[in-house]
Amino acid sequence: MPAFDNPRLIADIGGTYARFALETAQGEFTQIASLRCADHADFQAAVTAYLAALPPAKIDHAAVAIANPVDGDLVRMTNYHWQFSIEKMRSQMGWDTLVVVNDFTALAMALPRLGKRDVRQVGGGEAHKQSVIGLLGSGSGLGVSGLIPAGDGWISLGSEGGHTSFSPRDEREIAVLRYAWKHFDHVSFERLLSGPGLELMYRAMAEYTHANVKPKNLSAPEITQHALDATDPVCMATLEVFCALLGTAAANLAVTLGALGGIYIGGGIVPRLGAYFDQSPFRARFEDKGRFSQYVAAIPTFVITAEHATFTGASAILEAQLRTLKTSSAILDQIRRARAELSPAELRVAEHVLAHPRTVLNDPITEIARAAQVSQPTVIRFCRSLGCEGLSDFKLRLASGLTGTVPVTHVQVTNDDSMLELGAKVLGNTASAILQVRSHLNRDMIDRAIALLIHANRVEFFAVGQYGAVALDAQYKFLRFGISSGAYTDPRLQLLAADVLKPGDVAVIISSGGRLPELMEVAERAHERGASIIAITASQSPLARKADAALIVDHLEDVSTHLPMISRILHLLYVDILAVGVAMRRNPESLGFLNVVDERLDDSSDANVAKLQGADGAQSAAPGVSIASPLAKMTSHSR
Repeated sequence: MPAFDNPRLIADIGGTYARFALETAQGEFTQIASLRCADHADFQAAVTAYLAALPPAKIDHAAVAIANPVDGDLVRMTNYHWQFSIEKMRSQMGWDTLVVVNDFTALAMALPRLGKRDVRQVGGGEAHKQSVIGLLGSGSGLGVSGLIPAGDGWISLGSEGGHTSFSPRDEREIAVLRYAWKHFDHVSFERLLSGPGLELMYRAMAEYTHANVKPKNLSAPEITQHALDATDPVCMATLEVFCALLGTAAANLAVTLGALGGIYIGGGIVPRLGAYFDQSPFRARFEDKGRFSQYVAAIPTFVITAEHATFTGASAILEAQLRTLKTSSAILDQIRRARAELSPAELRVAEHVLAHPRTVLNDPITEIARAAQVSQPTVIRFCRSLGCEGLSDFKLRLASGLTGTVPVTHVQVTNDDSMLELGAKVLGNTASAILQVRSHLNRDMIDRAIALLIHANRVEFFAVGQYGAVALDAQYKFLRFGISSGAYTDPRLQLLAADVLKPGDVAVIISSGGRLPELMEVAERAHERGASIIAITASQSPLARKADAALIVDHLEDVSTHLPMISRILHLLYVDILAVGVAMRRNPESLGFLNVVDERLDDSSDANVAKLQGADGAQSAAPGVSIASPLAKMTSHSR
């Protein structure tokens, strides 16, 4: 296998240890080291300490498998206090790529790459090629995943199957359940099939087998060792129950997934049991499935013995990510080739982009123009000279050309999606984002914003770029309520409008990041004029801190590198909340009005609304989506 130009950093992060390696060629790991998490303040400190102990090496790409769900840029460990931003970490370490995935997602993606010497079969059965594969493993918790074949690749399933309810099969296991109920309302398989679970079952077995003997204070490794050495009957009974319960959990997974490709067992406990596990009740319990015993008996079970399987899976995901993005770097090459044909002013923009591509992704047009010492129209002309529709389109292409930090979550681990899968992911991500915002609604802030709007002499909406459609939609709704309002999306008009605000007026500023200089200046002038400010923006942003009422929209979408989709919908929904709240507070009788589309609008007014929405085709919720739906839902919940 040819060596990489530069080694890649691969990491496997658990609650106790952080394991690191350098991958010098595909599947070849060197400089492997385990660092105690407790010895380092945070993840970056651990990475820095690992690299500092090695000969100097340039790292361009890194992949991290972590014992934690990964959903977006911010990673918070559930079994340790470390947390970090993927993009900030990448930037501070100077890497081109940082991919972070759940550790069991990484382990699952390693399975197709494991050879016969990397696993040990327990019991009979034969795997069907290109069939679903199941994976589970005990460590600090119980990880569960699976692989579904998709064309030439695999889709890794994100699963929390370890939290399925524990089901006892005999008197001993009933005794374990009764003991666990003393401590937990819900007893899942993870409560028992884990390190802490071993300790809990040991105490349960001590009570069940020796009611008058106080159990020793033993850790999970000590319980396991005493059982393997046959020096403690309670420990022996505990490990026996553990293996039987794992057989039940594995059989449940097999029939749930239809895992004819086999069930694989990883984690930190079972691979260390060696031959004991092969002779344990595991396989007998796996096949004891009543009417489906014959079905599961044909499914093979394997213990993963490969020492670096998680590294292998993380490396495979990183390789797939780089392969997908490799062909997208053409935009930078296109800029280099086009330099001779650009005007002197456009050439300054090109040189600035080539020198600072990642900075350009995050900068507004005003900052790009200032840094390149050109006008804002010149920046737009430069983008269009490359075949882009505008700055947003250019940033999207530039982002895909930089092998950046697109967070890989469970459903994203696939080489190619069908159009149906693509549609399901777009809708699913949007629905998840809406539910997340709903769970974080701040009643006091919403009440304060509605109160300001009700008593406002005039309401002005401010937004830029693709969020202009949100401002126009808001203006349309409030005008229909008879509230004097305007919408401003051009920076020059925004400043003029802010300069004529008066006490009693309200400025509603809509901004995804809450940091754009032009909108921050609108906020400053509004305050100077004595007007109140409502911000629909991100938490901890400068705009949120300046607002009299901040309606928070935190989302995973990076609008500096992608066209706003989810974020725009979330902002539109906040406008609906405000509109419904104002309508109901001003006139509770307006409920009926809101539930019926106003038939008095004629074709000409519909055409005007279409013009308000913008010539670029951006859609708002105004004519196509009645605000009756959110109102009906809100009132049904309030009742």
